Amino acid sequence: MALRTLAYAAFGGLLVCLAVAPASAQPRPAWEQWQHQVGIVDVGARSGGTLLSMVAGHLVTIAPDTGAATPFADGQGGFSADPTVEAYFVVAVNQAVDNASCGWRADDVYILDLTSPPGIARVDATGQSSRFATVTGVDTLGGIALDTVGAFGHRLLVTGTHDGNQTAVFAIDCNGTPTVLTTSAPLVEGGISVAPPTFGHFGGDLIASDENSGQVWAIDASGDALLVGVPNLPTGGDTGVESEGFVPPGFISSSKSGYAYLSDRGTPDNPFPGTDSLLRISSTALASAGVQDGDLLVATEGNGTTVAIRCADTCQSFTVAQGTQGGHIEGHLLVVP
Repeated sequence: MALRTLAYAAFGGLLVCLAVAPASAQPRPAWEQWQHQVGIVDVGARSGGTLLSMVAGHLVTIAPDTGAATPFADGQGGFSADPTVEAYFVVAVNQAVDNASCGWRADDVYILDLTSPPGIARVDATGQSSRFATVTGVDTLGGIALDTVGAFGHRLLVTGTHDGNQTAVFAIDCNGTPTVLTTSAPLVEGGISVAPPTFGHFGGDLIASDENSGQVWAIDASGDALLVGVPNLPTGGDTGVESEGFVPPGFISSSKSGYAYLSDRGTPDNPFPGTDSLLRISSTALASAGVQDGDLLVATEGNGTTVAIRCADTCQSFTVAQGTQGGHIEGHLLVVP
């Protein structure tokens, strides 16, 4: 495992640890069970503000104002996956890819294809599906993010596990060509995300979590990993940290109300059976809990208890939202201004 060591010039210290901010006397806000969607595992947003969810192996668009759901890419040439798998996805934005003769197109969807061999499926803005990339050297894939910051050359980032407890990280260009960044990253899985430049020493890094240990990791473009910290949250399989999402500029600081979203998947015969709901919480509620633009929000798989992590020279973590009792959180934590 390649682990970075972070030195502080002022103190000559070593690794960053999460400081816990004092608890607020005000009751914490809670996630709302907003829309019932049986089999939901992930959520994203299209360029016009319409939400997109993965529901029992199919894509569904959701109107952010009314919650009205409409099947997407379900016709001839469309997309479908095994409803039991965690087919996480990202929605692309218009962006050139460094050192490539192509770029990403807005509203194309890139989805973990967990068939054998594993890879990435692409669904274009018209709903047509195709195999985009094949990823070798892993047993399965467990995370996907798009580098819109640039530290990874604006490539698609994908994580997969092999040999039981090792993670490989791949950067995939717009031609569908994967490059191996590392095969020895810490064990991570879930709704991974790329940090904005304002996230202290970890700006531009890929942020990913391990539910079993509760560790939140930063992985840079060379494949080296550094521990961001271990929030004060429950740990264990189907229990610990699962979903990450960064608060974009203007989400808290503007007068416009936005929402954050989580997927709460129904999971029978589990300590956290889920509610088959798309959860949401308002920017107003998060602001009341002390959240600021640029913070990292991290939710646990069990119940969805959510903390904010804020990094500058050091990092601090504090709980900002109660989860849903018995909730079973999957995929990304989406924050939409």
